[in-house]
Amino acid sequence: MATVRWLSIAPVKGLALVQLDEVEMTADGVAGNRRFWLVDADGRMYAQLREPRLARVAARWDEESRRLELHLPDGEAVAGSVALGEPVATEFAGRRVAGRLVLGPWAEALSAYVGRPLALVHGDRPGAAVDRSRGQVTLVSEASLAELARRSGRKAVDGRRFRMLIGVDGARPHEEDEWCGRPVRVGQAVVRVLEQVARCAVTTRNPDTGERDFDTLRAIAAYRGLRDGEAIDFGVYGDVLEAGRVRVGDRVEPLA
Repeated sequence: MATVRWLSIAPVKGLALVQLDEVEMTADGVAGNRRFWLVDADGRMYAQLREPRLARVAARWDEESRRLELHLPDGEAVAGSVALGEPVATEFAGRRVAGRLVLGPWAEALSAYVGRPLALVHGDRPGAAVDRSRGQVTLVSEASLAELARRSGRKAVDGRRFRMLIGVDGARPHEEDEWCGRPVRVGQAVVRVLEQVARCAVTTRNPDTGERDFDTLRAIAAYRGLRDGEAIDFGVYGDVLEAGRVRVGDRVEPLA
């Protein structure tokens, strides 16, 4: 029987992942996941591919109280209630996503940390910084991670590299690929698995340090090949058909 092994979100896109025991799945995905993102002085997205050290910054966000905390590697903590300023739009892989600039100390602290001016943006809707064109949910199996480790001669591969929402235990290696086009019950929610996730270079970086330490793309392509001559797939996207609570240990069951 397949079960939920872990749940992880990133309240601020590109910062360290937060591990949770349970989440509430809605049509927007998980409310606290990628609620915020960073932009540079030109209004362009700024995340780990441009600044790997962002992996060392942890964020905590409470949707109800609207309290945001940032914890930087030097021990500095910046926290408070979020107030919003002027509206902005940011391009996400060819689409424009609406949000508002966040007022307060967070952008200043991050700007000082990376050594360039940054602004923090709050999405107008939950999950705004998730690639909604492909689905609000991402999922990968522990068996797929173990297979990648075996094929690349490593003891283990940390699933946080792939920045997925749900980790599944008890499935076969890459069994999740077989769920494409099917509904899958995950805890109280039902997710329709849409397609495989084409990976990018962020997966080559250590999830704790941001340093490049494993050529995941070469390793995956070596045994999985390329989809349509270019995509290096690992894990799957899905959208939420039925909202519900999902907890670590809940059953994961493909439906007819």
